[in-house]
Order: sequence, then C-alpha cells, then structure tokens
Amino acid sequence: MADPSYLQALQDFYAKHRVLPSFATIGKLCGLRSKSSVAAMVARFKLAGYLDTSPGNRLKPGTRFFERSIADYSVRAGLPSLANDQGYDTLTIDEFLIERPSKTILVRVKGDSMIDAGVFEGDLVAVEKRPSADIGAMVIAIVDSEFTLKYLDRDKEGFYLRPANPAYPFIRARDATQSFEIFGVVVGLVRKYE
Repeated sequence: MADPSYLQALQDFYAKHRVLPSFATIGKLCGLRSKSSVAAMVARFKLAGYLDTSPGNRLKPGTRFFERSIADYSVRAGLPSLANDQGYDTLTIDEFLIERPSKTILVRVKGDSMIDAGVFEGDLVAVEKRPSADIGAMVIAIVDSEFTLKYLDRDKEGFYLRPANPAYPFIRARDATQSFEIFGVVVGLVRKYE
C-alpha cells in the first residue's frame, strides 16, 4: 500500500474537482518525480480497490475510494471519556446507509414537521423507494399529488401519517376520493454542519 497521504491528496483533489488528476498532476500532488513512481503508486491503489480505470482508460474512483475511517471507540454525548485515537475501521456512507442503490434516492427536507424526530430543514434523507412500510416507519408519502415526510401509523380508523411536531395535525384520508400512498421508507439521514 502506498503512503496514506497520497490517497488523501487524491481524495481532496476529487472532492474539489470531481475528477481524478492526470499522472503528471498526481506526481506534483504527491511529490513524486518520476512517471514510474506515479505508475507504481497508481497500480498499488488499483490493487487495493481505491482506484479503477474507466472504459476511456482514465482513472476513476474505485470501490474503496470513498471509505472513511471509523474509530474503534465511541464518543460520549454525556460526560467526557478518555481520548484514544488508536485503531480504525473503514466504511463508505453508501455501504452504511444504502442497501439497494437502484431503489434509493436522497431527498432534501423542507419544513419543520419532523423536528422532534431530529430531522431538520436542509437535511438529506436517504429514501428506499417501496410501496409499503411497517407501522412506525418514517416514510415519504404522496398526499393529493404532494410529497410529505411523516411517520406511518395506524389506529382503529385506519392508517394515518403522524408528524413529529405537535404544531402539525395527523394526515388521514378524508374520504374515498382522497388517499395517500407510500413512496418510500427513510433509511438514513445526512446533515452537513457549516
């Protein structure tokens, strides 16, 4: 495996430009003077799954390129615990959140009807598209041709959509002419802090 700082340089370049650099630029980024050194490093990254080659013979991210480190310890949200930065495992966000990529989309949240569930305006929810859900699941539903994010619930009167903010009412089908359908189930949430 090549120096981890080389991979980090490639990841930062990709995050900024959304493409991988040329071999010449890789040499400059990593401080490698010869083409053979760059080629050897790229070959090691390909073998490890961090880089791959597109049909046009250009470099592209491999399956492990987007892995992020996970500490072998958890952080307390209460009282502090002893700091320890030893040992890491890795995973990709997709690996963690997405079970069925072909059925999963990201949806940006608007409004505050789910704030008591910890879902805020601007968050991205990962939604697995499927027409049914378990009671208690957070879902994207279609009501009168509009999308809404709520919990799916049921009582003696039938199914309804329950917000996680007391300022909003439950949503029920009013009569046979109105109904709601499940678009998908929320499987995760991504929030970016400034």
